[in-house]
Amino acid sequence: MKFYLSMDMEGVTALPDYTYVDSKENNYERGRRLMTEDANAIIRGSFDAGAEEFLVNDSHSKMNNLIAEELHEDVDLISGGVKVFSMVEGLDSSYTGAFFAGYHARAGQKGVMAHSMIFAVRTMWIDDVEVGELGFNAYVAGYHGVPVLMVAGDDCACREAEALIPNITTAAVKQSLTRSAVRTLHPKKAQKLLREQTIRAIENRANVHPLVPPEKPLLKIEFTNYGEAELAAMMPGCELEEGTTIVHFQAKDILEAYRAMLVMSELAMQAKFC
Repeated sequence: MKFYLSMDMEGVTALPDYTYVDSKENNYERGRRLMTEDANAIIRGSFDAGAEEFLVNDSHSKMNNLIAEELHEDVDLISGGVKVFSMVEGLDSSYTGAFFAGYHARAGQKGVMAHSMIFAVRTMWIDDVEVGELGFNAYVAGYHGVPVLMVAGDDCACREAEALIPNITTAAVKQSLTRSAVRTLHPKKAQKLLREQTIRAIENRANVHPLVPPEKPLLKIEFTNYGEAELAAMMPGCELEEGTTIVHFQAKDILEAYRAMLVMSELAMQAKFC
């Protein structure tokens, strides 16, 4: 069996705010250690359940947060920020299942540090389904025929996963009190939970199906202001919906939609320099 872990940071055990996930802030090194410990708990559970191969993709910000020398020695790690498929880089049809950990709720929803890729994004849709990072990444996994077996993060991310993917296993390592305050498990208890839930997820894998995306999805992204939407719409194939900040892109498949979302997000971020 071969498994894949997309490891984000906002949903990691005990992390309440951006001082733990921003490399310029004072709590970041603590956040990195907690992130690596959460990842290791999932990896150990996977090997306990019979995994033969395991790939971890660092999926937060510059994507170089996990401490390589402290990560389980029997896994491969993808680290670094320039990736064609970002949070799902390296995922393909050869994997038995995927785990998403350290995840958070989508933009506009309750949850610790909830957002969708960048703060310029208010909402994203694939056809008529509203998605955040979790949903978009699950659709890419589904394109490859890979089920997302477990989502770990705060309670809001777990509820979002349960609404999207029937029979998925979740592991809520903390509860969101506000956007920047949590009630958290002790890291040791959280790691025990993650390990146990990983084993349970693998045992339950026959009951979880890939989240299959539409064949020719319509991607829509609503940006927070008009300048961001204008810049995003400069990408060929995009159309800015009149009177709104929603940009449309008709994709040939979900992989093209995902890459379009990344480019549109990068363009929109330039609005602060205009």
